[in-house]
Amino acid sequence: MQGKFFLDTNIFVYSFDDTAKDKQQQARELIKEGLKSGNGHISFQVIQEFFNVATKKFAVPMPLLSSKEYLDKVFMQLEVVYPDGEYVKIGLDIAATTGYSFYDSLIISTALKADCETLYTEDLQNGQKIRNLTLVNPFTA
Repeated sequence: MQGKFFLDTNIFVYSFDDTAKDKQQQARELIKEGLKSGNGHISFQVIQEFFNVATKKFAVPMPLLSSKEYLDKVFMQLEVVYPDGEYVKIGLDIAATTGYSFYDSLIISTALKADCETLYTEDLQNGQKIRNLTLVNPFTA
């Protein structure tokens, strides 16, 4: 894997999903590569979405102290892209031209802002190219 890449929230959620072992393994490999290479990017939105799911919707919710540890050991070791007005404007343009939801469009906008080549996500159209960004579902064979 070469170049900068962006990890969507579902990658982190699957890394904890013991009921989907293949997806869990693939998600963990992507996260590990992002940490090892320094090419892994996320947004503040991904952090928020993940902790909302992890602390409320996991079969065994993640305790808040464990959440802080995960934040320090994983999220803050990746390149975190923070929102600004330009990011929202681009997100609105993407939503208008693609039909994706506003929040999905913000993920795409952030990956573009970080100059990522690839956005790993299960939620969007696999193989679609938006500007210089390719959307990839890492869980398809």
